[in-house]
Amino acid sequence: MQLTVLGCYGGYPHNGIGTSSYLITSGDYHLLLDCGSGALLALEKQLSPLQLSAVLLTHYHHDHTADLGVLQYEWQLAPGAKAEPLLPIYGHTADPLNFGSLTWPDSTVGRAYNPAAPLTLGPLTITFIPTHHPVPAYAPRITETATGKTLAFTADTAVFDGLTDWAQDADVLLADTNFYADHQGPAWHLTSTQAGTLAQQAGVHRLLLTHLPQTGDLQQLATEAQTAAGATIPVEVVQPQFIYKI
Repeated sequence: MQLTVLGCYGGYPHNGIGTSSYLITSGDYHLLLDCGSGALLALEKQLSPLQLSAVLLTHYHHDHTADLGVLQYEWQLAPGAKAEPLLPIYGHTADPLNFGSLTWPDSTVGRAYNPAAPLTLGPLTITFIPTHHPVPAYAPRITETATGKTLAFTADTAVFDGLTDWAQDADVLLADTNFYADHQGPAWHLTSTQAGTLAQQAGVHRLLLTHLPQTGDLQQLATEAQTAAGATIPVEVVQPQFIYKI
């Protein structure tokens, strides 16, 4: 299983890099995990969007869905062979209006996932945990069935106790790290220290920081997370277009 980072900023794009979007690949199965601003252009550097097998959305905030409409248009209008006659887009139904928009005639079909039950997509098995965020959002834990390798993606969340059990022993923890350690005030995302502490308590094998802030020194973000995680867990800030083997 491979993780390709397409966009990694929270809220809005910055310096030519888009917001949350990731490509998960297992064999010839290609899952687009969230579809933020700039996702389509970034995806085209890896493969044709028409070769996607499915899309999975953690929630409906714009920085995770901004390119969804143009992806639907491409599936409707672009010539060429498609991996699926209709692109399945998996989302939750806690927001019926946004879920309804996932279906576009002769292009895409919205499919509901049950956050309380495993979801099987091709060679992947996905389980979910509800996160702490202003809108309903669900963190997916993705397991490659053949190898047992796991990617735990926090989606957008404030820290809460259940995250540790959910992330336990993951091969890679992809963590929403929108704030530096000295953040004050309301926080619907993790700080660098909280991300590192989560990695340490859950015993994950690797921590990747994403949903990044546009300001400050990202090396400082990584250093703060590394200090909390301890020396034995590799920690790094994700890089756009980088392919991580899981």
